[in-house]
Amino acid sequence: MSLRIRHPYIDDGFQWLKGNLHTHTTNSDGARAPQACVNAYAALGHDFLMISDHDCLTDPATLNSNGIILIPGYEITANGPHLLHVNAPARLDPVENRQEVIDAVRGIGGFAIMCHPNWEEHFNHCPQEKLAAWQGYAGIEICNGVCVLSEGSGLALDRWDMLLSAGREVWGYATDDTHGTHTEGNAWTVVQALERSVEGVVEALVKGRCYASTGVTIERIELEDQAIRIVAPNADRIDAIGDFQRMAETFRGPEASFQCSSEDIHSYVRFECHGPEGAMAWTQPFFIER
Repeated sequence: MSLRIRHPYIDDGFQWLKGNLHTHTTNSDGARAPQACVNAYAALGHDFLMISDHDCLTDPATLNSNGIILIPGYEITANGPHLLHVNAPARLDPVENRQEVIDAVRGIGGFAIMCHPNWEEHFNHCPQEKLAAWQGYAGIEICNGVCVLSEGSGLALDRWDMLLSAGREVWGYATDDTHGTHTEGNAWTVVQALERSVEGVVEALVKGRCYASTGVTIERIELEDQAIRIVAPNADRIDAIGDFQRMAETFRGPEASFQCSSEDIHSYVRFECHGPEGAMAWTQPFFIER
């Protein structure tokens, strides 16, 4: 039986760019003014940044970019589960019907990322049945740097795997969700950008040409025949994860080569790279079609 393996990554013609999509400033409940936030992320070596204040859109044209690609956006907060409006030309009304909001975001050229599903004491900021019902969002925050330090869980790999195992094609992103200086640079997303611009970063993000990280660097993501190869120089172990978070295979060291098989039970496989002091990185899923 022949296999078709679908994935979002490209082989060449791109540059890796690192950035954060979830950043709060004094325009809502953050500790730094917008320009100070830009300066801080420039000092961290980030390539792109989105200031995402609560229901407040900050115009990047009013800021000195300091060489960072500034993506317009904000966090839709009022009246329901939170979501990031990425590449926002204008602020939308945060109506309670989140499907209507997602549709409106797409209608004006942006895309939506659902925020921190496992946040709060009940671990249920965004119920799974809603994530399963809503259509048209690009993905979810699988790692939220602030929620790791807050009630609930900043990780949402369980939510992601439930969606993927049900046949949904949604991407995973990592963000700081920074409100104070101690959470800057805790989590980020790295994209395969065809050009160093807002358009280049946004295209890579919405198509899933990216990986999420808290400190592990992925150097190569390749598919040769039916073997998926991951190279992460500072990883100690790389796990291949399949349907319903079932471990498919573990690789010791900084490289993994996972052979897809027609006899395998998995409809997708994604990779978790484990590094020193708890640092991690997560690839997007590779969908295995028989």
